[in-house]
Amino acid sequence: MRGAIVFLVVFFATLAASLAYPDMPPGRQIYNSLNVPETDYQVLGFPATTLIIAVFNAVVYGVIAWLVFTIAEKARKPV
Repeated sequence: MRGAIVFLVVFFATLAASLAYPDMPPGRQIYNSLNVPETDYQVLGFPATTLIIAVFNAVVYGVIAWLVFTIAEKARKPV
């Protein structure tokens, strides 16, 4: 349960950071590898391309944080 909370905290923090700085890796690289054309269509006041890149970044960094947290928790518990 705590791992899910760690994921959500990192997800929303990275989402906000990526909306402010959309060239943050690896979101831009993932988006470019899909060969999807960029668009200026507004979704919630942000261009759709920027929003998609921010979600890619948030998911990647959220999963990494969740894995690190889970591994650290397993290493900390006595056997």
